[in-house]
Amino acid sequence: MPIRNQKIRDSYLGLGENYRALLEPSAVWSSIFSCMGYKPPTVKLPIPPEKIDGQTMTFKPVRDGIDLEVSGVMQVIEDANGFNVNASYIVSQNPPLCRVYWFDQPEIDAIVKLAVKEKRRILIVDDDREITRLVKILLERTGRYSVLEENDATKAYQSAQDFRADLILLDVMMPETDGGEVAAQIEADPDLQRTPIIFLTALVTKPETNTGLRIQGHPSLAKPINIPELITGIEENLPAQ
Repeated sequence: MPIRNQKIRDSYLGLGENYRALLEPSAVWSSIFSCMGYKPPTVKLPIPPEKIDGQTMTFKPVRDGIDLEVSGVMQVIEDANGFNVNASYIVSQNPPLCRVYWFDQPEIDAIVKLAVKEKRRILIVDDDREITRLVKILLERTGRYSVLEENDATKAYQSAQDFRADLILLDVMMPETDGGEVAAQIEADPDLQRTPIIFLTALVTKPETNTGLRIQGHPSLAKPINIPELITGIEENLPAQ
C-alpha cells in the first residue's frame, strides 16, 4: 500500500483539478507511467517512510533543468523493490503550473541525512508580528529549523533562557527595550553569552551589511529581509553540532 498523509492532500486544496490529479493513489500513477514510458527511480529508505512522507522539503530539481531551490511536499510510494519518492513543486502561479520531481538514491540519501538531523533552534525577536510570522514559516519550511517568535522585547531575555536557541535573530529598533539592550542581557548571562546573534535592522542598507557591517560585534542584515540571505547568514553563524 502507498504511504499517504492527509496533509499532502490538504496542502493542495484550492489549487484546481489539475493539481488534485497528482494526489491519486499509486494505481493511477502506474497507468500514467505506462502511458509515458517512464519508470521513477526505486530507492531504499534507511529510515521509516513516515519520517519524510508529508514533510515539506527544499530541493533542487536539477533533472528538470532547474538549478534553484524549490519547496515541495514529499510523497513516499511503496514499490515492489523499495520506494518511489517524489515532491510536487510550483513552477508558476500565472498560469498555474506544477511539476512532480522523482528523487534518485543520492538525492534521497541527502534528504534522509537532513531529516534525521536535529533541527536547530532559532529565536526571532521583533515587535512586528507579521515579520516574525513570515520568517518562522519560511525558515521552518526548509525542514532545518525550529523557530520561536518573541514580539515583546521586554520578554526576549526570558525567552532566550527558556528556549535555549542555537541562534538569535534580533531587531534593533523596538519599543521599551531595543535590540542592543537585549543583546547586552544575553551577553551578560554565562549560559547564553556564546549564543550567536544576528541583528536585523532597517537603519542600514544592504550594501552596508554586505561589507560585513557589525553591530555591537554581531553580524547584521538589512530589512526588508531576504530569506536566502538570511538562511546563508544563519548557517554561517550557527555553532557546529
